[in-house]
Amino acid sequence: MTKKERYRLTFEYFKKNCPVVKTELNYGNPFELIVAVILSAQCTDKRVNMITPALLKKFPDAKSMARASQQEIFSFIKSCSYPNNKARHLSEMAKMLVSDFDCMLPSEPELLQKLPGVGRKTANVVASVIFKKPVIAVDTHVFRVSQRIGLTTNAKTPDEAEDQLTRNIAPELRHDAHHWLILHGRYVCKARKPLCEECGLNSFCKYYHSVVLKKTGRT
Repeated sequence: MTKKERYRLTFEYFKKNCPVVKTELNYGNPFELIVAVILSAQCTDKRVNMITPALLKKFPDAKSMARASQQEIFSFIKSCSYPNNKARHLSEMAKMLVSDFDCMLPSEPELLQKLPGVGRKTANVVASVIFKKPVIAVDTHVFRVSQRIGLTTNAKTPDEAEDQLTRNIAPELRHDAHHWLILHGRYVCKARKPLCEECGLNSFCKYYHSVVLKKTGRT
């Protein structure tokens, strides 16, 4: 099977079985999304969605969060992972939005990455979800799933995986592709116990044929 065919079959399956897809983070505007995405680093969306309502009720925009102390922000997010670092990032991010961007979230990933706490993945998530930019954010799920299926080859880093995915996925499909791969990794192609026998991609998945079937003696 060629790589082109593997990509076609993968996204034909997702289009058919999950035609409407979106982030599982709750947000109402661009500022709320970037706060949620910063909090989501090494933390579940479920936990983030439990934290953000009270946090954003108290600090609903960049100006109000910029005026808050890091300790005030910490008191709302202490149940998430790395709360001290994230409180600092949120405080500094809000201050930069006020001072450098007139409280408006920039739409370009390169500018988004100037904000404290915003790396390439976070920038791409916001650029894709809010501004519909044709970029793909590679988190741990996307990295794992794309490698197992065979969409990426020998990618050692998220940046390498992003480059391969970007070259092989049409611009108009990248927004949905990002979410499809994340959700597949979250609920089916799990890190420790992937549900391979239940997976609709197993007929052409490299991992299934080279690892699972071989281990069970069915190859």
